[in-house]
Amino acid sequence: MTARTAPAPSLRRTLLMWLILPLVALVPLAAALVYALAVRPALDGLDRALTDTAVALTNILEMHDGQATLPLSTQTLRALRADLVDDVAFVVSDPQGRPLGGEAALLAHAPALRAGEWRFFDDTLRGRPMRAAAFGARCGSSTQICTVLVAESLGKRQDAERAVALAALAASVLLALSLALLAVVAVRRGLRPLQRASVEIGARSLQRLEPIELATVPREVMPFVLALNDLFGRLRTAASAQRAFVEDAAHQLRTPLSTLRVEAAQVLTQTCPSSLKPTLLRLYAAAERASHLVQQLLTLARTDGAVLGDGTPLPRIDLARLAAEYANNWLRPTLAMEQDLGFDLEPAFVEGDELLLRELLGNLVHNAIEHAGAGVSITVRTRSVAGRAVLEVIDDGRGVLPEELEHVWGRFRRGKLAGGLGTGLGLAIVRDIARLHGGEATLQPGVGGTGLAVTVSLPQSPEHIITDPEAEPVVNLS
Repeated sequence: MTARTAPAPSLRRTLLMWLILPLVALVPLAAALVYALAVRPALDGLDRALTDTAVALTNILEMHDGQATLPLSTQTLRALRADLVDDVAFVVSDPQGRPLGGEAALLAHAPALRAGEWRFFDDTLRGRPMRAAAFGARCGSSTQICTVLVAESLGKRQDAERAVALAALAASVLLALSLALLAVVAVRRGLRPLQRASVEIGARSLQRLEPIELATVPREVMPFVLALNDLFGRLRTAASAQRAFVEDAAHQLRTPLSTLRVEAAQVLTQTCPSSLKPTLLRLYAAAERASHLVQQLLTLARTDGAVLGDGTPLPRIDLARLAAEYANNWLRPTLAMEQDLGFDLEPAFVEGDELLLRELLGNLVHNAIEHAGAGVSITVRTRSVAGRAVLEVIDDGRGVLPEELEHVWGRFRRGKLAGGLGTGLGLAIVRDIARLHGGEATLQPGVGGTGLAVTVSLPQSPEHIITDPEAEPVVNLS
């Protein structure tokens, strides 16, 4: 059993957690602070309403013969006690503490006051909690003080506290949500340069190893990007050195191998002992195979790290014309193998390098001739499908085992059923050239599950997209 790897940590999630989780913890604290700051003025306003009633009672106080009186009419009493929410009670006492009017029970908790002093306190009247305001009013001489006490139940205060609490909570939640949304937007915008940089890094390949533009990345990740650019530079140097070595080695080997192949062929045409004949044939075959390998290594060196075009338009090439022009090059080896080589060619225009496309086509046909076996049928087909130029080479020979369909794309990889003296580089070259032209190459069994069908799909030249298959001539050779 393979160990399960932990999911990669998310920078976005980490930033959002550190930004949003403190907000969640701060919402109750912020609501409590707003409540504490807002509820006190609201309750003070209700206390001032009690003082208004106390002042009104003070103004009603009268002195007759040194005695304080509180002349209250029925209408005045009704007005003083009028309240839509709470029960209002009051009492006024003379300097001796005797009630002059109102609820005498309130005097039980009346505080001692100086003249002009206000006192607010909580009290209970008939079992109900009350809020009371007491005022020391002068009665006659400056030393005589009448106590004016007004109380009301807590309905309005409880409503005010509830309203302030809800407002504080709503304001805190709204602020937290706004800050969370801003945090999400800020993190997203802050990570956008990283996302662009990741797209740039993902687009890098051996064909495209230029450095990432530093102006597009944040200062905090610039050391990382500088390290990547340094790595890209070293990769470019290593890839260039590898390609140069392979190309130089292949060039150096071409001449002696060609000489060896020609000399072996000349010796085979001359009279020689019969015992040397098999050795000479093997020598010639080895020289032929080595020459082919060198040519393929040269092609690989050219395609590795290559980029098509330098900004100038690429030539437009018809794959059907390319196959027709080079058909004669393949007739001799197919006749030697008693193979039937046929062509079904419809116009298929692409933009690319003709030398590389000819190499691609030649490798496909060579593979079919070399590995399909004697007496098989090989068909080269070109056509246009949905804006793509398609090249197919189909045979009904040995084919490739299903489990090897991806394996044989590798370099120096050959299928178990492959015949001939191939190098295992042909299909790798085909895929490299197809990808270099923005296309793809696929393998699948041939018609009826017999043989092999290699399909190369390339972007079609826009000026030559054909919607009517009869609009261009069709070439059919067999």
